[in-house]
Amino acid sequence: MKHNNCTESAQWRPSIHFSPEKNWINDPNGMVYFEGVYHLFYQYNPDGDRHANMHWGHATSTNLVNWQHHEIGIYADPDGLGYIFSGGAVVDIDNTSGLGNGKQPPLVATFTHHSEDEVQVQSLAYSQDGGFTWQEYANNPVLPNLGIKDFRDPKVIWDEINKQWVMALAAGQEIQFFVSNNLINWQLVSAFGEGVGAHGGVWECPDLFPLTTPSGQTKWVLLVSINPGGPNEGSATQYFIGDFDGQQFTSEQTETLWLDYGPDNYAGVTWDGLQTVNNKRIFIAWMSNWIYANEVPTHPWRGAMTLPRELTLVETTNGLALANMPSNEILKLRSEFNIKKEDKFVVPEDCAYEVVWTFDRSSGNNSLTLANSENERLVITYDVNTNMLLLDRRQSGWTDHGFAQVAKAPLKSMEPSNITVSIFIDKSSAEVFCENGLTTLTSTIFPSRPYRDLTTSRNSVVKCFKLLP
Repeated sequence: MKHNNCTESAQWRPSIHFSPEKNWINDPNGMVYFEGVYHLFYQYNPDGDRHANMHWGHATSTNLVNWQHHEIGIYADPDGLGYIFSGGAVVDIDNTSGLGNGKQPPLVATFTHHSEDEVQVQSLAYSQDGGFTWQEYANNPVLPNLGIKDFRDPKVIWDEINKQWVMALAAGQEIQFFVSNNLINWQLVSAFGEGVGAHGGVWECPDLFPLTTPSGQTKWVLLVSINPGGPNEGSATQYFIGDFDGQQFTSEQTETLWLDYGPDNYAGVTWDGLQTVNNKRIFIAWMSNWIYANEVPTHPWRGAMTLPRELTLVETTNGLALANMPSNEILKLRSEFNIKKEDKFVVPEDCAYEVVWTFDRSSGNNSLTLANSENERLVITYDVNTNMLLLDRRQSGWTDHGFAQVAKAPLKSMEPSNITVSIFIDKSSAEVFCENGLTTLTSTIFPSRPYRDLTTSRNSVVKCFKLLP
């Protein structure tokens, strides 16, 4: 399938996922919730649709579905400290930084400056109007390079128990932890990563936060993205569950755990600020893969974000695991759709939709296929012999630059007998959730026409919901 890059590729513009109006985006940055507004910053090239010239783009939402685009949030100065790479933002409620104006708490962003000669340092910017305009801190950088090539992506949280700010920072193939009482002066206190997890590529975009277990215990979760080295080639995000004492993160975890087994869920982090409102951790990620990210055929934009997802800890037979399911804001979009048309399953063409597919694993292998009139198809299969879900996009539409592949995800359990798979389809994406979010697969897709027909290989129960923003 060929695509004319001179025209708007409207058939792939997502309806319930965030995408920029034009040009390139990648990692979500500076995600902070303040006074009812979700701020989403992101790696952005204002001059083109390939990775270069990184600034922080900016959008806001009150419901995680409808987004308002704003002017660039933080501008890069290549002749100064450099381009603006990834980082996070916090609400400095007590004005520990002294960067507030006395009227409301300042929002403080920590990010990586990346110079022309590829030296990476950590800097600050702050907002005195609730996150809509930003000023760089006069004495940047606040954390100089420690002689490490890959030294980036600071994510800061407030440690309520120890009354301090904690920064998780990617440093080569480990995560370094720094503490501060004012967001300006930082002290290195520990590192984590040697001998644990996957190390097939550079570690990036960490996020550290507490979650409550079903039994009421507090555990800490560390997200670490890695590229390459994912379970299905290229980019992916692993996670660790453990404890944090204010200085060191420790984990007894012995196996590598993946947040998502699909090829297109990378650099995801959570919104800060919600912990004081409803104690939730809402996650969003860049929906692409560095193998082909610069080549996907959308125009005039290139790149989008996953659905926002709520992260929760779940007890399994193998211990605690991290589940991720679409946030309530997405589930509220459901409107039931009559999928059965004249003895055929027909899915909506005009909007995003969810297919809920239920079958009995004891009946053997089972598959669900979405197809269009061009004989392009996306196939999701349960393999009973390996207890795996497979997502096959080899004939899904555009398949250049290593895009054609079968992604595999092992299920966590052999129980219960009935399996329910929720498949969220937008114009250029498929997000698959099984075992209540313990097993997920995220994939971009670029069919030349919308999928219209749905078939299953065995007796199944299939329901469908339109997702109307």
